[in-house]
Amino acid sequence: MFVIGAGVSGLSSALALLRSGLTVTVYGADPPHRSTSAAAGALWGAHLVGRDERVDRWGAVTLDYFRELEADERTGVREIGGVEASLDGLPEPDPPERQAGLADLTKADPATLPAGYSTGWRYRAPVIAMPAYLDYLVDEVIGGGGVLQLGQPLRSLAQAEEISAAPVIVNCTGIGARELVPDDAIVPVRGQVVVVANPGLDEFFVGTLAEPGRIIYIFPHGATAVLGGTEQSGDASTRPDPVIAGQILDSCISVEPRLAQAPVLASRVGLRPVRPQVRLEARQLPSGRHVVHNYGHGGAGVTLSWGCAQDVRTEVASLLG
Repeated sequence: MFVIGAGVSGLSSALALLRSGLTVTVYGADPPHRSTSAAAGALWGAHLVGRDERVDRWGAVTLDYFRELEADERTGVREIGGVEASLDGLPEPDPPERQAGLADLTKADPATLPAGYSTGWRYRAPVIAMPAYLDYLVDEVIGGGGVLQLGQPLRSLAQAEEISAAPVIVNCTGIGARELVPDDAIVPVRGQVVVVANPGLDEFFVGTLAEPGRIIYIFPHGATAVLGGTEQSGDASTRPDPVIAGQILDSCISVEPRLAQAPVLASRVGLRPVRPQVRLEARQLPSGRHVVHNYGHGGAGVTLSWGCAQDVRTEVASLLG
C-alpha cells in the first residue's frame, strides 16, 4: 500500500495496515516532526471537527488505544487531570460530547479556578507529547517492515500512481488534500503554540476567551509544556509570529504564574485541516486503481487517529477482497 502523508493520520493508517500483513510505503513531503501533527498540544478531544455518526466511535477507539499505550514510556502518552473553564461573563460551558468516556468528570469548584474564571469542568484525559509519539509511530512502522520515503509534494493522485504501483493509495495529506485531490471544502485554521521548560506543572488547563481566534491552553509533557494558542481560520502562514507568541505567553502566565520564569524552547505552527465532515471513504481512480481518503480531521487528528486507521484498514481489506 502507498500511504501519502507522514503525520499522525498517515503513520497510524500505515501501522494498522502493516499489522494486518500488508506491505506499506509512507510518502511524506515533510518529515513527521515538521507535520501539522508535530504542533499539536495534544489533549484528547474532538475539537474543530465536523460532526457525523462516526466521530464518537473513532474517538472512543482512540481513547482506549491511548490508555493501552500509556504503559509504554516511549509513546509520550499520559492520562492526567485538568480543567476546562470559561472567563467570567461568558456562558457556562456544558460538558462537551467529546468528554464521553473520560474519567472523573465533575463541575469545577470556582474557588479552585484561576482568577477571572468562575465556571468549568474537571476531568482526566490523555495528553500526548507529539514529538515522542511521532517517533514511536515511525519506529513501529519501520520495525514492522514499512518504508518511510520523503520527497517533493505530490501535485495529484495521478502523480502518486506514477511513483507507486500499489493497488490502493491511502490519502492522509491533511491540509495538503486541498491541492492534491483537489478539495476546496478544506479550510486551514492556523494554530500557533509556544513550548517551554515545564516549571513543575502536572495538570492541563483549557480556557475559553471572548476574543475570536484565541484560546488559552497549557499542556504539561514531563520536562516541557505546550502553551497555546490560536484558531485563525483561513490563515495558511506556517511562520511563527513573535507577537502572537508573546500574547500566548502573557495569557498563560495570567493563568499559571509559574510560567513567567520558564525558558522558551520553541514556537510551532500547524494548519488544522477543517472540513464540514471528515472524509474517510474509498473511491476508484480513472486508472482502475483505488484511493482511500482519510483527511479533514480539523483539530482532532490525534484524537481520531487510531479509530480512523482501523476504518482505513477495513476499507483496504474490502478493496483487496
